Amino acid sequence: MQRRSTQGVVFVHACPKALCQHVGWALESVLGAPVSLSWADQPVAHGAYRAEIAWTGAPGTGAKLVAALKQWPMLRFEVTEEASHGNDGERMSYVPGRGVHRSPVSANGDLVISEQQLRHLAATATSVEAFRHGVDALLGSAWDADLEAYRYAGDATPATWLHQVV
Repeated sequence: MQRRSTQGVVFVHACPKALCQHVGWALESVLGAPVSLSWADQPVAHGAYRAEIAWTGAPGTGAKLVAALKQWPMLRFEVTEEASHGNDGERMSYVPGRGVHRSPVSANGDLVISEQQLRHLAATATSVEAFRHGVDALLGSAWDADLEAYRYAGDATPATWLHQVV
């Protein structure tokens, strides 16, 4: 039997120093392989650190990584999973107080809103402004607004590759 695999990236945008090792352990528990994160100061949040790590694993690994990381509600992070045979790509973002936003992603990296989501929104929006607000919610605009400064602060950080034991 051939095993399917995909890949993605975990971006830990802000993590208190006391949790850095725990984050590594959580990623190891999902990936089944040792993890060595290169932590750097997060200039946007005093006392916080950031790291990113690329991974390979079975489809659905991204969601498992999110489940492992969201147990610490003070983290800010994103997990991407590329499309694989029979599976859409997706991006999952976590912001304290907002929880997780999860969206399918197209081959070029755009978030995808389905026909059914748009039809429902068009049928239920009571005004043009409500429709705009609904589209913003489907796109996760509030998560993006919160995370943008954290993303920018990490633009020059190198990525490390991890491979899940399959």
